[in-house]
Amino acid sequence: MHKETDGPPVTIIKPSRGWISLRLGELWEYRDLLYFFTWRDVKVRYKQTVLGAAWAIIQPFFTMVVFSIFFGQLAGISSDGVPYPVFAYAALVPWTYFANALTQAGNSLVQHERIITKVYFPRLLLPISSVIGGLIDFAIAFVVLLGMMLVYGILPTAAVWTLPLFFLLAVLTALGVGLWLAALNVEYRDVRYAIPFLIQFWMFATPIAYPSSLVPERWRALYGLNPMAGVIEGFRWALLGQTDPPGPLLAVSAAMVVVLLLSGLFYFRRMEKTFADVV
Repeated sequence: MHKETDGPPVTIIKPSRGWISLRLGELWEYRDLLYFFTWRDVKVRYKQTVLGAAWAIIQPFFTMVVFSIFFGQLAGISSDGVPYPVFAYAALVPWTYFANALTQAGNSLVQHERIITKVYFPRLLLPISSVIGGLIDFAIAFVVLLGMMLVYGILPTAAVWTLPLFFLLAVLTALGVGLWLAALNVEYRDVRYAIPFLIQFWMFATPIAYPSSLVPERWRALYGLNPMAGVIEGFRWALLGQTDPPGPLLAVSAAMVVVLLLSGLFYFRRMEKTFADVV
């Protein structure tokens, strides 16, 4: 709040109280700082690297090669009539974005402890900038996916216009979970070691190397509690022309994303007043 004095105006910053003060309007007021954080994260990611932006392609591409050999060829996992390399890569593109964004967002507060303890700004900017910064990597990997589809003679379906909606679900999922992990990471530093394990477990609980059709129909809605399951199936449906839309699985996933995002925002704001003292 502003305080009237005889000299220059003084702004008094007080800690938030209760669970209802999200103050999302501050994000717009500090939009220039959000741009700075995002652009700096992008530059740091590729600074002094030999391959640069090629890492955005290497990670999902070589994972696709491994999956194609072990799951597609040796294990004979079904790909619902789609060539297995395209089937796997179409899932790995949004998943790789999600995994990297979640890792960066979960560690964002600890990595910026010097700034947090010296300057006031909405702390939400840090995990948000981490999530936004990964969009460039996603765009690069997505272009490779389109190239693979052309090589295999696969054209996007009429439902391709829904693709941004599915990707938005991935962004909001990364942000919602990232807010929880970022706030917890300030209090409990072993969270940073748990994040890679969480992502590894989450990957095998998501239909990346296998189709969700392997999940019994009666468990399909429950399986949708994993929000990335709806995202992955939505990507394949919109791009590869799988006959059945995600349906109930997507509805449950979308509801779960809303729960994760809102609860993450409230918890983050609740704990924000202690960040500078604890970090």
